[in-house]
Amino acid sequence: MICGLVVVVALLVIRLSDDGPDLPENIALPDGIEAKAVTFGEGWIAIVTADDRILVLNNLTGQIQQEILIKSP
Repeated sequence: MICGLVVVVALLVIRLSDDGPDLPENIALPDGIEAKAVTFGEGWIAIVTADDRILVLNNLTGQIQQEILIKSP
């Protein structure tokens, strides 16, 4: 039981200390934008930012195709 508890705590520490998702090398976010989540689609990548936006990028060029503002209720 103690070993199981140690494993759970270690996994939580590792997971919670993560710096965020890894992006492909050809994708560079504009300065000051922090990625909170990344979704990969066929021909596009969607990035949820820390400032409540969704950026849809072309997965080959890395250019922003669409920007969606997330409105809080």
